Amino acid sequence: MKVSLSWLKKYIAVDLEPEVISEKLTMAGLEVDSVEDRFDYLDNVVVGQVKACTKHPNADKLTCCKVDVGQGNLLDIVCGAPNVKEGMSVACALPGAVLPGDFKIKKSKLRGEKSEGMLCSAAELRLSDDKAGIMDLDGNIAPGTPLEKGLDLSDTVFEIDLTPNRPDCLSMIGVAREVAAFNRPKGELHLPDFSLPQKRISDQSIHDYASVEIIDTDLCPRYTAGLIFDVKIGPSPIWLQQMLESVGLTPVNNVVDITNFVMHETGQPLHAFDFDLVSKGQIIVKRAGSDIKFTTLDSKEHILEPDMLMICDGERPVALAGVMGGENSEIIDTTTRVLVESAYFNPISIRRTAKKTGIATDASHRFERGVDPLGSLNALNRAVALIAEVCDATIAMDVIDAHPLKPEPVVIDLNTNALNIRLGTNFSSKEIQEFLESVEFDVTLIGDTHLKAVVPSFRVDVSRPEDFSEEVARLWGYNNIETSYPMVPAKGKMLAPRIMLREKIRQAMTGFSFFEAINYNFINVDSTDKLQLLEDDKRRKSESILNPISEQMSVLRTSLIPGLLETMKRNNSQQIESLNIFEIGKVFFATGEGELPEEKEMVGGLMTGLRSDKSWHSKKSTIDFFDMKGVLEEFLKELCIEDITYSKIEDTGCPYYENGYAAYVKKNGEVIGTFGKVVPQVLKNFSLKQDAYVFDIDLATLENLLPQSINAQPLPKFPSISRDTTIIVDTLVEVGAILDEIKKIAKKEALIEDVFLFDVFAGAPLKEKKKSLSFRMVYRSSSKTLKEKNIKELHAKISESLLEKFKGDLPE
Repeated sequence: MKVSLSWLKKYIAVDLEPEVISEKLTMAGLEVDSVEDRFDYLDNVVVGQVKACTKHPNADKLTCCKVDVGQGNLLDIVCGAPNVKEGMSVACALPGAVLPGDFKIKKSKLRGEKSEGMLCSAAELRLSDDKAGIMDLDGNIAPGTPLEKGLDLSDTVFEIDLTPNRPDCLSMIGVAREVAAFNRPKGELHLPDFSLPQKRISDQSIHDYASVEIIDTDLCPRYTAGLIFDVKIGPSPIWLQQMLESVGLTPVNNVVDITNFVMHETGQPLHAFDFDLVSKGQIIVKRAGSDIKFTTLDSKEHILEPDMLMICDGERPVALAGVMGGENSEIIDTTTRVLVESAYFNPISIRRTAKKTGIATDASHRFERGVDPLGSLNALNRAVALIAEVCDATIAMDVIDAHPLKPEPVVIDLNTNALNIRLGTNFSSKEIQEFLESVEFDVTLIGDTHLKAVVPSFRVDVSRPEDFSEEVARLWGYNNIETSYPMVPAKGKMLAPRIMLREKIRQAMTGFSFFEAINYNFINVDSTDKLQLLEDDKRRKSESILNPISEQMSVLRTSLIPGLLETMKRNNSQQIESLNIFEIGKVFFATGEGELPEEKEMVGGLMTGLRSDKSWHSKKSTIDFFDMKGVLEEFLKELCIEDITYSKIEDTGCPYYENGYAAYVKKNGEVIGTFGKVVPQVLKNFSLKQDAYVFDIDLATLENLLPQSINAQPLPKFPSISRDTTIIVDTLVEVGAILDEIKKIAKKEALIEDVFLFDVFAGAPLKEKKKSLSFRMVYRSSSKTLKEKNIKELHAKISESLLEKFKGDLPE
């Protein structure tokens, strides 16, 4: 919203500096984004004095002038004005000046004679409509004086960023009312005359020519109309054009310009119809009722929806109510009779219409925020009176005021003690009354601590006692409110365990060079088919979305894996072949029609591509099953979850894993997750061409396994001894089972500190379906340095136990 200071001063006497006004408006809740001078375009226009005039040698109507512009040397300027003469003080535009109409001044030659500037008329500088000749200025102004300074031209324009709840300030009068509040006692608001000039009213009544019918009163509680005869369409007077240009509007013609002027003055949008194009003189306000086509003033065709409010005549729609008029009834050069509309429309209806049609106008901007429901008639009278004056027209007697639904005044009881507690202030009821009355609330004192306030109709944002707190705070000044702190000291609160777990997972996985992926909870309905899930699999119970964004997002996901594979696909398409990602998110299982789905939080991950970036010093090596297993082992170790076992998946519960390359992750026999290599057919279903390894773990189960406390152990004082043992077993024997057996023995024997597999061998000279496994056991005592004799018997016992349990052999 642009506000011209010179326009503002027509309603209020204010002598504050623009910077002060800007600060006070901002502190009152009307944030000023920028402050500029409207006459900045005169920067390169100065006062000059014509020192000599000679006739142009090659043109009868041109004059060659020598002009002093205070630069020491005289400028040669060719002028075509008939009134130029020696000794005349003139307005001279120097090279580089940009005049209204984007007219750039530069050095040039006119009919062979050099011209180093331009002597300007008042019309060319948009200072008046005088085009008869160049400006004849006061001879006492020194040459070279900037024209702005010489003529005392200044008009500050404020760019105000209004919040949606203050539509009353989308007008000059509304802003003037705010200035009056902080400029007391000087700030007395002077409103324009809203009465009709009696000398221009004819003896012909508007009711003999026009009628208004409101069918949908819920969308249009009030519609007023005035009629003007003998209108002469033409350019607006210069004062009106300058007013509109000061707030960024482009003049059109006198009638349209007056409707725009009154809208910016009062905040009430208006529309002018060519009455000769209004069929049968009827105005009918109703919903469109059906999908019909309508062409607006910008010559664009729109398909109207049934609920859109229309202004119709006796045969057809003529305007999109509150948004834009129709091309079939616009004001044209031959218009002589004008019907002016001033109405109140339902804000929600206007907002929907403007959004659906894609039309944003100054009128819709005001209507959708809420205009003064009682201001329609004043704005109509103001516009009709100005049109009669400017267009030398006659006003039809009476106005039409269809007002089926009249608003009830808003009366609010206010407890001043509650207001002071809310603001941390100590205002008396009398002081609060003065604050509110300064912005035109009608306030009555009731006792020492209560007020009764009648809200003015233009303040559609005030509806409850709490709103008065904001009014008092901004009128007193937000910066005057002292900062206060609660008396009770703030205490920190532990985060919920689930939140802390998520953060631990993120820290751990990013430490393993994984990137976090965030996918939509919505997936394609065929994702479960792509995973080849069995028909009775719980993950096929997906919840459908009633209004999906697209077909690819039509159901809630029951697994994180489809999203991870889709992320891999997107990265592969961008030539990113190596990828480590994880995701923490919920999955959903349908429970029944009309019931909320069951939710489960999971953590999933995916690995694909190379172990390390391609380099001259390392060989190409792709990720395999054991890389994923290693990540999970370290991940669970980071969470301090011990005694995890991994067992081969033998059933058909995870058909998307390749047989022999998939395992359950277990703790005390309970499955907490799975991981494995994705089967080639599933990769093909997701349009993937390289191997991928995925895991998914139940977050709730993981949370339950977190230790309640962590025990520290002292660093060992004595050295360890390592001994190896190698056994040959069937290839179907799981290494994990052997490690579990050793760990069982370790729990009984305090000397065993650690055990791990360090070598695997299969092939000749071993028999077929045999493999050699080498384990290293670390022995340490907490009380002495171990020697060979201390562990020899225990080590032999372990080897014998393994050979017996797993039917193994020692290497020859």
